[in-house]
Parts: sequence; C-alpha cells; structure tokens
Amino acid sequence: MINLFRYLKEVLFEGSSRALNLRSISLSTVRLSFFVFCFSLLAVQLSNAQQLESLLDEALNNNPEIQKYELQYRIASEKVNEVNAVPNTEFGIGYFVSEPETRTGAQRFKLSARQMVPWFGGITAREQYVSSLADAKYEDIVIAKRKLMASVSQSYYKLYANKRKQAVLDENIVLLETYETLALTSVEVGKASAVDVLRLQMRQNELEQLKQVLEQQYLTEQTRFNKLLNRDKGIEVNVVGALDIPMDDLDIRSEKLVLHPELLKYDKLYESVEQSELLNQKESSPMIGFGLDYINVEKRPDMDFKDNGKDILMPMLSVSIPIFNKKYKSQTKQNALRQQEIQSQKQERLNILETLLDDAVNNRTSARIRHETQTNNLKQAKDAEAILIKSYEAGTIDFNDVLDIQELQLKFQINQIESVTDFYVQSTIINYLTQ
Repeated sequence: MINLFRYLKEVLFEGSSRALNLRSISLSTVRLSFFVFCFSLLAVQLSNAQQLESLLDEALNNNPEIQKYELQYRIASEKVNEVNAVPNTEFGIGYFVSEPETRTGAQRFKLSARQMVPWFGGITAREQYVSSLADAKYEDIVIAKRKLMASVSQSYYKLYANKRKQAVLDENIVLLETYETLALTSVEVGKASAVDVLRLQMRQNELEQLKQVLEQQYLTEQTRFNKLLNRDKGIEVNVVGALDIPMDDLDIRSEKLVLHPELLKYDKLYESVEQSELLNQKESSPMIGFGLDYINVEKRPDMDFKDNGKDILMPMLSVSIPIFNKKYKSQTKQNALRQQEIQSQKQERLNILETLLDDAVNNRTSARIRHETQTNNLKQAKDAEAILIKSYEAGTIDFNDVLDIQELQLKFQINQIESVTDFYVQSTIINYLTQ
C-alpha cells in the first residue's frame, strides 16, 4: 500500500508533459494554419476547440514575445530605407590668406562640392541584401507563433489533467466515506474492527492531502498559462470537463516537415548570403564622383579688359578604384563558407525535427495503448468493487480488500487521465511540426 501511494504521488504531481525543444507559415497564412491547428487537435471536442481557439487567438494578439519579434522585423524592414542612400555630399570653403595673382585678378576664396556615387546597381544590391535579412527575420515571427500555440495548448492540457485528477480524488473520497459507513455498521455487529475504520479514515486523509497539493499546483500552472496570454495571473481558466482519445488517428503529413519555418529560415539565410555576395561584387567596383569648384576672382583696378575679375567655375569628375581588393576576395570566400555552414545547419535541424516528429507519433500511439489498457483495468476494478458490495450484503466483507481495490481503481483512473493528456500533448508537437 505504501509503494502504491508513492506511485500515485509520482503520477499525480510529475505528470506526463514532455519538454518541447522547439524554436511561427507567413502572416498571410498563419490564420488558416491556426484554425487547422485548433480543430485538428480537438475534432471530437467541438466546444472545447472553440474555447481553445479563442485562447490561442488572445495569446497571438497579446504575447510580448510575438510583439518583440514583430518589432524586430519592422526594424529590419526599415533598414531598406537606410541603405537606399548615396554617400554624404561634401561641401568645402576656402579663403586665400595669401591671394594668388592671376592675369584676370586676385583669387579671394574658393567654394567646392563633391558627390560620390556607387557603381551602377550598387544601391539596388544593398537594398536586396537588407531585404533578404528582413525576410529571414520574418521567419522568427512565424516560428514564435507556432511555439506559442504549442505552449498554450500544452499548458491548457496540464490544467485539464490537474482538474480531472482533483475530480477523481473527490470521487474516491466519497467512495471511501461510503466504505467507512459500511465499516462502522460492521463494527456494530462485530464483523469488523475499529482498526478497519481508522485505516479507511487515514486513506481519506491521504487523498485530501493529495487534492490540496494539486490545487496549489493548478494555481502555479494557471499563472504560467495566463502569462503566455499576457494577462493577470489570477484570471480563472475554464478547461473542458472531459476529453477522450478519438477512435481514428489524425492525418500526419510528414512531407510538410521540409516546409517547416525553422527550415525555411535557413533558406532565407542562404539567400541573404547570396545577396551579400552580389553586394560584395558591386562594392568591389569603382565609385564615380562628381564635383564643382567655384573660385571668386577680384577685379584688377589698374587694368580694363574683357575678362577682368572673371570668376572661375570648374566641373570635376573623379573615379575611386579599389586597387587593393584583397578584402573583397576574402569576403567572397567567407560567403561561400557561410553557405556551406547554413546547409549543414539546415540538415542538422531537419534531422532533429524528424526525430521529434517520430518520437511524438510513437508516444501518441503509446498513449492510446495505455489508455485502452487502463480502461479495461478500470472496468475490472469496478467489477471487483461490485463483488465486494455483494459480499457485504451476504454478511462478509474484508476491508483490506476494499482498500486494495480502491487504490487500484484510483491508480487506473489517474493513469487513464495521464494517457489522454499525453495523447493531446503529443498532438500539439505533431501539429507544430506538420501543420
């Protein structure tokens, strides 16, 4: 009995939630995938699906992490306007302290203006490079939204499991009270001892203790859930009353894994490196400069001729040639190596996601198997309970058997809740990877 009680404490408080090491579907398609995500998980629980859909929608709108990634994307997008510019225009003014004399007069001061411009297509190359970086940053939003939906759903199912366990404990406490009444009656007629009554009462105390601890754990998980939605931690979360495992498995489209945002981000990064190399080639080209010099000339007072005091206006054209271009060659090699690195990272992540998907599918199948087994066991335990009741009617009852059957029944009920919860938790992982 002691070992069984320890087991119950473990399954009640450790739960069966698995860590989701996942890292949110473009903004134009996230709404559609969002509905698929909700209803595919709870196709057999329409009212619950509608409630979870509302909670997910609230989380997507209010979660600060999503807002953070959206702001980062807007910043990255705004950088396109930053790079869409030519170098600063240079203006200069000079005053001749010692005025040089020319045939037409003395030079007083000089004004100049210079403008360098990149080679043809250089500005466009910069815009495309920065835009490709923004596209890669955008995938962070898509990934974060998927992760958030999975986290909210998993937290929701943990709350459901906690509530169901509390309800099961209440049922068993009531059952023990019934047995206690039977025991008291048996004591009066000399067919049971007061020890049997005390053991039943102690068992009730244990279940009351487990329930109180579950209530505290529920408050902790409720806080976690509400903070995912960025709302007050004290807001009560109303979870569905009962969940069951559907008869048919949901469709798993593993081929969609290659289109997962975590992998698409590597494609966007690869494209950004390509744009970086195009920009590198443009920057290794010459730059053209245009300028204009104006020199003020003072008239010669002792002479009278046609160009006396005529100012000087001199247009300028310059070319900046990167003769020492070792920097650009090195950048080209770095870009090539960077592309290889991104390809390796993508393959590594694909392997991890495939493993996660296979693990989630197998775990969900295992949850279905456990659920069927616990359902059968629970039916047999109830049959044994009915036999005990008939024994009492016949005038004989062993309250040690009563406690054993009650403990087994509670164990099977808790395991049944765990298997249902695990089924839906694994479904959230599968949907994260494939929807």
